[in-house]
Amino acid sequence: MFNKQDRSKARTRRHIRVRKKVFGTAERPRLAVFRSEKNIYAQIIDDVAGNTLVAASSKDKDFSIKAGSNKEAAKLVGEMIAKKAAEKGIKDVVFDRGGYVYHGRIQKLAEGAREAGLQF
Repeated sequence: MFNKQDRSKARTRRHIRVRKKVFGTAERPRLAVFRSEKNIYAQIIDDVAGNTLVAASSKDKDFSIKAGSNKEAAKLVGEMIAKKAAEKGIKDVVFDRGGYVYHGRIQKLAEGAREAGLQF
């Protein structure tokens, strides 16, 4: 019998595997990305203290595009998170793609963050 693979479980397994190596500190926090069907979310996390330092998403009030699930929206979220990080004095981060393939919206978010000043 054919068993269909659960994409959510597969992504979770990949994310756990990546998280064994990717760790955010106070000097170089982790830029974590979550992608849903309708929106995209990014947060900068200090794993030592367990705190979220900065967060941005396509659901924020100051977000301009109506549809939050496209590549332009992802690039804007990347730029928003980089600007908020610069206000807090964060320049260097470790990129955590969340078990997603570095392609499409994840790639655009990373490019937007890099263009706005984050280094990773």
